[in-house]
Amino acid sequence: MSRRARVSPADAGLPDGGGRRRTPGLRREEVAVLAGVGASWYQWLEQGRDITVSPQVLDAVGRVLRLSDTERRHLYVLAGLNPPLPRPEYDPGYLCDGLRRLIDGWMPFPAHIMDRYWNVIAYNDAAALVLGFRPENPENCLVTFFTDPVYRARATSWEQTAPWVVAQYRAACSDYPDDEGFAAVVREASEASPEFAELWARGDVRPGGQLTKELEHPLVGALFFESTLLRIPARPDLAIVLHNPVPDTDTAAKLERLTSPEGRRDGMYSIAG
Repeated sequence: MSRRARVSPADAGLPDGGGRRRTPGLRREEVAVLAGVGASWYQWLEQGRDITVSPQVLDAVGRVLRLSDTERRHLYVLAGLNPPLPRPEYDPGYLCDGLRRLIDGWMPFPAHIMDRYWNVIAYNDAAALVLGFRPENPENCLVTFFTDPVYRARATSWEQTAPWVVAQYRAACSDYPDDEGFAAVVREASEASPEFAELWARGDVRPGGQLTKELEHPLVGALFFESTLLRIPARPDLAIVLHNPVPDTDTAAKLERLTSPEGRRDGMYSIAG
């Protein structure tokens, strides 16, 4: 009822009633007509009666009431249905300044942002120096993990990490079963890497979370990280991956040195190492 009250007849494309006074918002009968449902059925819906509700009808009501994506998903919950996946509110190529500042503020530790297909959207300087991110590299993290010789040369725990990475990607795919974008990435990775194809055939699934990584950097030696994937509620199409030094190692001190002006100059000549 509260959402019905905030939508005016003009907003819904209805006549203004010839100047006659009326209560603010839409009447129940108007919502029913605009949504293509019966007036009695819509009244029962507002009253919370035990009636059969379909996703298609809820979407129609949501459109008439101009519900936001969050409100639409909440309506599904109130109706006892599984809510649909969140819809991104922004163009996938758009990156708000706040997220860019977030990963830059994580310096001197590596951090990057990727979309639902694991395409790299942005990364900080530490990710470039430590993980080998560079403009000419493939933009997809899954493909890069299996095909980038720089990362492979540095990842001393690559064999242990690879099955987890593939299982996490399959879990990401399961959230969007009809999305051809995931299938395209899987085909590309399978054609480029027999190792990926073999691991993918196992069918393992693991939710995104935390991985432990050990890297051997040509300038500072062994680096130990906890890699954590974080979802962004305001941007469900994006995720942030933060690399945090493992406690009781000298990784943090090495990163300070690596990202210093002197370390950056030396790093320019070690990207292929």
